[in-house]
Amino acid sequence: MALPLSPIVAGVMNWGVWDKNLKTQEMITLINAFLNQNITSFDHADIYGGYTTEADFGKALSQSEIDRKSIQLISKCGIKLLSNERDYKIKHYDYSAEYIIWSAENSLKNLQTDYLDLFLLHRPSPLLQPEEVAKAIDQLKSQGKILSFGVSNFTNSQTELLLKAVPVEYNQIQFSATNFDAMLDGSLDFMQSHNIKPMAWNPLGSVFKEDSKQTRRLKKILTDLVIKYEVSSDLLLLSWVLQHPSNIIPVVGTTNITRIPQLNNAKKIKLDLEDWFAIWTESQGNEVP
Repeated sequence: MALPLSPIVAGVMNWGVWDKNLKTQEMITLINAFLNQNITSFDHADIYGGYTTEADFGKALSQSEIDRKSIQLISKCGIKLLSNERDYKIKHYDYSAEYIIWSAENSLKNLQTDYLDLFLLHRPSPLLQPEEVAKAIDQLKSQGKILSFGVSNFTNSQTELLLKAVPVEYNQIQFSATNFDAMLDGSLDFMQSHNIKPMAWNPLGSVFKEDSKQTRRLKKILTDLVIKYEVSSDLLLLSWVLQHPSNIIPVVGTTNITRIPQLNNAKKIKLDLEDWFAIWTESQGNEVP
């Protein structure tokens, strides 16, 4: 059974040099802002910030004196990214048992902790060997270095192949009102039937990032729904994701302290059935089949 995470997860990708470049005290303040709203799970990957953000977060966590048992730390491995921190000649994937174990232990060192609550393979590799993965995960679990294991961006067939060798408890995928293929291609059905917990990165989709026919249609209907439900449009989009019966956990990337207290309101919104389908309809640009 998958280890429980908070119903909404804080995504840490943009906290470091890739975007906000937060200082240690700013990270401490942000971590506490999430904890004050019972958002206790933090989503990392070794590559974030070109292999620097985990260590920056770990320093902040260490200085914060927050009880480690009160939070859940998630990280990912497998992408070998071109970076000043690593001597790779080309971006590629590595899922050898040796590298998976080394990567997990390196994340532990950077995060200044002795265990990860959840450890994910970041993206599928055509050269992935399930037995190698199982060897690494079995060792890490037996040593108490990881508590739960999952994948990220894996298709049904890739996950099924892995399931023959090792239990998969989570799959972090792209899912939102503008990117909803996972509920049409069988991915979310597959996860429900195999007791795999779905997480969604970029749960707000492209609504606030792009100006397209799709986003203009969505913004128009969201304007009406904001009045009806008396909440902001971003919370409506989060509630749309949360309402799916597979119990998707959205990974939110905000670093806006004033916005964080509002996030839990998305769990309280119950979109009327027609409104949920209206959002999907406007995203597609045509009525449902």
